[in-house]
Amino acid sequence: MADKKRGIHELYDQDPLEADALIWGRKTDPVSRRGFLTNSGLVAMSAAIGASIPFAHLMPGGLIPAAFAQSDEPFAIPGKEGLIVLNDRPLNAETPAHLLDDDVTPGRYLFVRNNGRPPAVSTIDPDTWTLEIGGESAERNVTLSIAELKERFNHHSYQLQMECGGNGRSEFVPPTAGNQWSVGAVGCPMWTGVRLRDVLEHAGVKDDAVYVAYYAADTHLSGDTSTVPISRGVPLAKALEKESLIAWAMNGEDIPHMNGYPLRLVCGGWPASVCGKWLTRIVIRNKVHDGPKMTGASYRVPCESVAPGSDVPDDQLCIIESMPVKSLITYPKSGIEHGAGKALAVRGHAWAGDRDVKEVRVSIDFGATWKRARVASPANRLAWQRWHADVEFTERGYYELWARATDSAGRSQPMVLPGWNPRGYLNNACHRIAVQVV
Repeated sequence: MADKKRGIHELYDQDPLEADALIWGRKTDPVSRRGFLTNSGLVAMSAAIGASIPFAHLMPGGLIPAAFAQSDEPFAIPGKEGLIVLNDRPLNAETPAHLLDDDVTPGRYLFVRNNGRPPAVSTIDPDTWTLEIGGESAERNVTLSIAELKERFNHHSYQLQMECGGNGRSEFVPPTAGNQWSVGAVGCPMWTGVRLRDVLEHAGVKDDAVYVAYYAADTHLSGDTSTVPISRGVPLAKALEKESLIAWAMNGEDIPHMNGYPLRLVCGGWPASVCGKWLTRIVIRNKVHDGPKMTGASYRVPCESVAPGSDVPDDQLCIIESMPVKSLITYPKSGIEHGAGKALAVRGHAWAGDRDVKEVRVSIDFGATWKRARVASPANRLAWQRWHADVEFTERGYYELWARATDSAGRSQPMVLPGWNPRGYLNNACHRIAVQVV
């Protein structure tokens, strides 16, 4: 490579088209993002990958080959396996795509997203833990223990998809601040608890109620116990959905400590930040909640499209609600070697916020052609959906397998990147993996 003092990600973050020219000698049209590799550039890229690239002429410009773009270096977190740490203050870690292959995400593979410091395990006693329900639009203040929640209300279990609003942030150009998630800040475990609406109705909901929000036991990174690290919420209609839970169990066991033990909210299909962990208080509001991470640019995107790198005033930002359609390739693992002329069975998951997934298609020629996959029905509303496809590579070389989902409203994933936003939210670009055909 031309500049050995700077890594490939740094080069592409600064100027992806210039990085293409610098590293591979590729000439790219900045509008269409289609281009061509010079003979020497094609030789250089093929040599770096270790194989020829049959569809090199269709590869979009400014795109790091998937063979170099992904990493699965493990990081040890108690109760977790193989997660990649992105930050240790606060601790945040994502799951490599191939570890998300289970239909129901095991606790050891569910991503970790913190805004503050989790309460120490030694300070948590489920027998004395209490949940308060109040707020200006609650008819009365109520305090319930976990035992009382279990005794007074019916129990329900749902498999619910949960994704960080910033999942995929690392791909935005120009780059945005925050944890540089790739694709692994998502999961779909089975949650057990009581319906949030049953508890709200127990406290009484006034006619002027419009929003429901949470407070929790995590503390601010500054150490100031009077400062709340995060307090978010959802409109009343979302809170009253039958799938919105106050959960104490995940996959039939206690919720893992880093995922909210002993009690958390789960509102599937919306950014995971509305699903408060270490839950201690619920408030029924007569206005849109204004707690930390609800105002300014936090979990908000431009109400209208903006040019990349724009400064967007807060009053032109809208709160993220239902997450966009997205898919993930969970098998095979990126970088697999496969024999030419042999069918390769591939699979993954797809989800679409509050909607269902209508179809999934896969491509081996950088999106020039697509093949329809088989898509299963969800286990229940707001669960992800398993998909399967068989693909065949007729000649040897380097390929990228791409997956693209379409939701029940007809909205599809963009092939490379969606509209840019200041905080790098809602990247639902096609997932892609590298396949070496030998």
